[in-house]
Amino acid sequence: MSGHSKWSTIKHKKAATDAARAGVFTKLAREITVAAKLGDPNPDNNPRLRVAVLNARKNSMPNDNIKRAIDKAADKNTENFVAARYEGYGPGNVPIIVEALTDNPRRTVPDIRAIFAKSGGEMGGENSVSFMFTRVGLIFYPLTVATSEDAMTEAIMDAGADDLESSPDGYIVKTKPDDFMPVQKALSDKLGEPERAELTWLPNTPLDLDDDTILKLEKLTDALEDHDDVQKVITAAN
Repeated sequence: MSGHSKWSTIKHKKAATDAARAGVFTKLAREITVAAKLGDPNPDNNPRLRVAVLNARKNSMPNDNIKRAIDKAADKNTENFVAARYEGYGPGNVPIIVEALTDNPRRTVPDIRAIFAKSGGEMGGENSVSFMFTRVGLIFYPLTVATSEDAMTEAIMDAGADDLESSPDGYIVKTKPDDFMPVQKALSDKLGEPERAELTWLPNTPLDLDDDTILKLEKLTDALEDHDDVQKVITAAN
């Protein structure tokens, strides 16, 4: 799959091992509550909520926590979170996209700007770097889900997906953003729940970086990910 970089693979693995870090469950719960508030509180009838619950379970979030997050959507006193995207450049002039859920953009914007500045980066304006990425849906399955790559290819074609990449770690199914939810449901019905499913951004031209720049960039992405409102950080690093 074009644009799927070694860096993004490392970051995905890092995210999985960091599931026990403080604040991770809070971020997962926030996405679940927002998804439930925007649609049906039953995951079977709400594709966004279904994916949010799936990712929470894959991060070992207890079922009681998941239920509380769904129930919180019905509470009139629950904060109204809005999706926000922040863009900028990190060390080595690497483009970065930050996705957040915030109940107070006036607080979040200066916080994110300060994190960029402290780590040798610079926050830009809306669409300052997103044109260098492509918005896609990614669905991850282990190799054991299909008898062969040909069988998996047939399954994703039947589901309406765009592309398939296989590696020793498993299969990565790529979809258009608008097709992500129906493809994820079709594959789940046929193959079972995936290991992970997400809407994200892939760099159009991944950048090769030296070790020093990678370390500086990782420091910035870690600082951004530690912010309570940040859900995801994507870079154009290779």
